[in-house]
Amino acid sequence: MDFSMVTVALLMICITCLLLFWKGKRLGTKGCLPPGPRPLPIVGNLFQLDPKDMVQSLMALRERYGSVYTIYLGSQPFVVLCGFQAVKEALVDRGEEFSGRGDLPVVFRFTQGDGIAFSNGDKWKMLRRFAIQTLREFGMGRRSIEERIQEEAWCMVEELAKTKAEPVDPTSLISRAVSNVICSVVFGDRFDYEDKKFLTLVGLVNDNFQRLSSWWGQMYNLFPHLMYYLPGPHNRIFENFEKLRLFVLEMVKIHQETLDSSSPRDFIDCFLLKMQQEKKDPCSYFHTNTLVMTTHNLFFGGTETTSTTLRYGILILMKYPDMQAKVYEEISRVVGPHRSPSFEDRVQMPFTEALVHEIQRFIDILPMGIPHAVTTDTHFRGYVLPKGTNIMPVLYSVHKDVTQFKDPEAFDPTHFLDEKGGFRRRDAFMAFSAGKRVCLGEGLARMENFLFLTTLVQRFTFQPLIPTEEIDISPLISGLGNVPRPYKFRAIPR
Repeated sequence: MDFSMVTVALLMICITCLLLFWKGKRLGTKGCLPPGPRPLPIVGNLFQLDPKDMVQSLMALRERYGSVYTIYLGSQPFVVLCGFQAVKEALVDRGEEFSGRGDLPVVFRFTQGDGIAFSNGDKWKMLRRFAIQTLREFGMGRRSIEERIQEEAWCMVEELAKTKAEPVDPTSLISRAVSNVICSVVFGDRFDYEDKKFLTLVGLVNDNFQRLSSWWGQMYNLFPHLMYYLPGPHNRIFENFEKLRLFVLEMVKIHQETLDSSSPRDFIDCFLLKMQQEKKDPCSYFHTNTLVMTTHNLFFGGTETTSTTLRYGILILMKYPDMQAKVYEEISRVVGPHRSPSFEDRVQMPFTEALVHEIQRFIDILPMGIPHAVTTDTHFRGYVLPKGTNIMPVLYSVHKDVTQFKDPEAFDPTHFLDEKGGFRRRDAFMAFSAGKRVCLGEGLARMENFLFLTTLVQRFTFQPLIPTEEIDISPLISGLGNVPRPYKFRAIPR
């Protein structure tokens, strides 16, 4: 059932009621924000934005208002940054001032600003520092985690081999493999692929990423106070989040009962030990709820973005079989048919490395980024942004910047190759965001993307069920994230 018209009608009724009681609350704020489309009371710039494709709406407004402008999502102003230069100047060159986490109501309702991804100030700095240090201790970016990814990649190969080249939807299998890597770090162990609880958890993650990116998710961000009371598919988001929270809490309780302070097994153990060390400190940021939210952030983020990237990557390889063949040629020459690909191999595989980067640039997994906020009153490009002003760095506009990429609308791995065919790093590659809030799992995700993809191509040819010219690599849903269209393929053993 399509609830969109019902929801719009209900919204209009609620807005009318609110207007009757509205007592002159001003939409403006102190300071001097960049110009933008004139907002209406309560609804802000709703009529200039398409919740089903926010990015294209923002890009259209850029044509009129330039690279830096202001929009209102409901009653909240957001300063939008478009293009490489504007985003780099804010997030990288002035990273400290733009390091706050901005408003994302659909997620805040669950996190309440807790956990590593959505906290602010000293709490965020302490949690991030602790997480980076702890994850390094458990092999993030080292040989130990590489071996873990290689083992999981072979588990996925074995599962695909069982299909005997029959059509298969890769969504669940890829998600389970990727999730098991982060599970081994935060929970200390992997799950069997047929574990019913694990299947449920992975399904919840996949479902929520789609719902967060849907029209309903975007409408919640526009009108959180109204959508909170309205029925509709958006409420499933919070039900899913709660189920994930209860699972993490159950894991924390098990860890508490079996904790050995002399031998921490994983991230949860280390956090519990930190809680013990600071239990007498009234200002400590290390509490059970923060542990649950931080672990949830790591589990959700470490599962969905990488699995979606790989799922999109396979679809693109089927769309361009010549590129799939070229990747296989590099694997055959550098790795051979028997040894597992290693992360060091990428140095001798420039085309494959470029293709992995191009997949991430092209698909824009989080096209609008995650909102930032300025941490102090900030002068930026002739404007004054008061402390706490929401910032929307449109990463799509960076990856599609014609000053940085020769043909940004096309899928072309040569965007990351130099004249001699060597891999070329690009400052405008911001798949993991940039600056102080750059994804702390970037190193792990890079390793996973390369190792999973090369291991799969080493063992299989991915054959589509439809002609390559009919394969649609545009997103099915574009909102908070870009979600690929569902598909099946045949994994033909090499």
